[in-house]
Amino acid sequence: MSFDRNIKIAPSILAANFANFGAECEAIEAQGADWVHVDVMDGHFVPNITFGPATCAAIRKHIKGVMDVHLMIAPVDPYIDAFAQAGADVITAHVEAGPHIHRTLQAIRATGAKAGVALNPGTPADAVAELLDLTDLICVMTVNPGFGGQKFIDMSNKIRALRAMIGDRPVHIEIDGGVDVNTAPLVAQSGADVLVAGSAVFRGGSVSAPEGYGENIRNIRAAAAGVYA
Repeated sequence: MSFDRNIKIAPSILAANFANFGAECEAIEAQGADWVHVDVMDGHFVPNITFGPATCAAIRKHIKGVMDVHLMIAPVDPYIDAFAQAGADVITAHVEAGPHIHRTLQAIRATGAKAGVALNPGTPADAVAELLDLTDLICVMTVNPGFGGQKFIDMSNKIRALRAMIGDRPVHIEIDGGVDVNTAPLVAQSGADVLVAGSAVFRGGSVSAPEGYGENIRNIRAAAAGVYA
């Protein structure tokens, strides 16, 4: 998993057909998805329950590229090894999910996975100021986590602050929540390079008609690239 700052589209399978995950993952990759984003929710840290390590292990064989696992769970540390063993390339934990995020990031990296840290809308950029050298990705939540399909919250100032803090470190800025053709330019211009999109990718397509996925992915990428330098 090499590093670059080109725009990457990471469809969230939270918006896919749950009965057909393997084929959905194959379809979005074939249609141009760069990463596959897996939103793990526990009904405790966030008000919803989605998938666990077994689901990640099951879909791993259907994903050729990066499996990006976003843990919206607390506690995090007891489950890191299980998600790493399930094949996660990136494991992201929330800074708000426990008292020892530094230790959590160390534990993620110890598995060989890339370490991500996520920030809820109410958490300032400087919450990760002392973590940048342990972090491969910062996920900026542009909705309050827990459900797909929510309205985008503008976090442009936070994204710009993080981009300045990162400097020349090889750290991605990922945006999760409400990304579509209208909001992609805003976050890309602010400095993000990984765009998670759920309903904006899966709307209007299906495994039997995946061209809709491809059109949505291309449109989001084009919207972001129009202003991204």
